Amino acid sequence: MLIKYGVNSRFTSLCSAKNRMWVSSSVLRRQHFLIRTLGGNRDHINTNHKTMQAIRAMSRAALEADSENILRAITPTLDPTRHKGQAGKIAVIGGCREYTGAPYFAAISALKIGADLSHVFCTKDAASVIKSYSPELIVHPILEESYSISGLRDEERRYISSKILAEVDKWMERFDCLVVGPGLGRDPYLLECVSEILKHARQSNVPIVIDGDGLFLVTNSLDLVSSYPLAVLTPNVNEYKRLVQRVLGCEVNDEDAPEQLQSLVKGIGGVTILQKGKSDLISDGEIVKSVSIYGSPRRCGGQGDILSGSVAVFLSWARAKQKSPIRFRTNPTVLGCIAGSALVRKAASLAFEHKKRSTLTSDIIECLGKSLEDICPAC
Repeated sequence: MLIKYGVNSRFTSLCSAKNRMWVSSSVLRRQHFLIRTLGGNRDHINTNHKTMQAIRAMSRAALEADSENILRAITPTLDPTRHKGQAGKIAVIGGCREYTGAPYFAAISALKIGADLSHVFCTKDAASVIKSYSPELIVHPILEESYSISGLRDEERRYISSKILAEVDKWMERFDCLVVGPGLGRDPYLLECVSEILKHARQSNVPIVIDGDGLFLVTNSLDLVSSYPLAVLTPNVNEYKRLVQRVLGCEVNDEDAPEQLQSLVKGIGGVTILQKGKSDLISDGEIVKSVSIYGSPRRCGGQGDILSGSVAVFLSWARAKQKSPIRFRTNPTVLGCIAGSALVRKAASLAFEHKKRSTLTSDIIECLGKSLEDICPAC
């Protein structure tokens, strides 16, 4: 169903030459002289450049995922014999004093798509605010920030960390997917606790979608996700740039984006990356696919949080189908990313159609159900 995409052999040389200066003007003059001597001219250079651009455009088109059929294939039917929880139990790890909207957007998006239960593990300061947004969410006010434990001895801090981890562990085996990072912040003690949660999620074989400040955490501690096939990273432009610099030691190369993405995934080892952009690129190191459905020109904050919650649901549904008689050859993390990307783009387009410049994240969330219904009717 999905096409394998090989790594271009010249990508390695592109990265290894990251500090090399561009070809000097004298070299270019010698090249042009050689072309003229052989009977060519600068028009040939321009023609070749246009040809290469056309080839790249054709290659990108070949990468486009069949997203609607993937959505139909992995979205479960509404069956009256199923019980609560079988359509997905999602948990968001995030939310602190400064950021309460992001974890809410991720968690409520999961419910709007069709997950049965959505939890949020956040700090005490964020909990009452997030609860006030919606009674549908199960909120756990257990995370701590450095300010709340200042003055405590090291053993007391370790005791609090162990209590936090034990509380999350009580629930871990019930979850179909974790979303780590929306509204997390960068408090050192909080990130330390979340690092331990990530380690336990790996031990429990729970899929993890990492976004926002979760990406800041794993970029600086790649071992948290390295070689874990159920980890999905969803970086935006700046987060992707930091990952490329950290792992490949070079700058982002837009002309060879699919090859670079595949090399980045292999450099981290065993994860799936959804690179957000004008077209979303997705790779697990074996294949590269794109989702280019038109979304919205309105770039209101919070759309990445919708995406992380959406990918979590579709990833869990793809895994459930993989365990059933209907099996996919494709990595369920890739399917989840394609489905989540496509649905959020469709919902953004629908919201913008009605709200135009005043479109907000909450408007896109309200369009998730209608967008999925248009593709996968409930009845």
